[in-house]
Amino acid sequence: MKCSQCGSDAAGGAAICPACGAALPTAAAATIARPGPALAFRFDAARWTLADRITGGATLVLLVSLFLPWFSVSAGFGNFTASSSVDALTAHGYLYLVLLLALAMLGYLVLPAGLRDQPALPLSHEQILGAAAAVNLLLVLAGMLLMPGGGSSLVRVSWDFGAFAGLAAAVVAAVPLAPALLRARPGRAA
Repeated sequence: MKCSQCGSDAAGGAAICPACGAALPTAAAATIARPGPALAFRFDAARWTLADRITGGATLVLLVSLFLPWFSVSAGFGNFTASSSVDALTAHGYLYLVLLLALAMLGYLVLPAGLRDQPALPLSHEQILGAAAAVNLLLVLAGMLLMPGGGSSLVRVSWDFGAFAGLAAAVVAAVPLAPALLRARPGRAA
């Protein structure tokens, strides 16, 4: 071991430098100062399962679709016509839950790709993702079916491409995880 003060060689177990008398770090202190590789975060996408990849990609599409036009509104009276569109978050404030849940899901998917040892959780990885994807699917389905404004003979409200993209992405995110949720039902033998 080299002394950090004077650079001279010291015996491996020495507590002080024989040349200058400076304190040398002990082996235990050196281990605490540098955590082992099990605690290190190193991203490796090869650790994702196929279900993780499908769910992650579909959740990313769902996240983007929340900012696309979900509803189009057109009004006409005689020769006067006007139209506008609105995104999911503007049309339905509760879809911010989908936004937050999608961000949480994407963040949670980064963990298995970066940490070698996963913390112990009461539910399996697939059950956690499956439950989050199912909640997103129900909220998106409600957001699509509950059309704002209702419409009249002068004002027409219709779905726009963002609603269809969001619904398709929510379905695709939930489908690969459905078997894990079905296996986790209470009262069902494993």
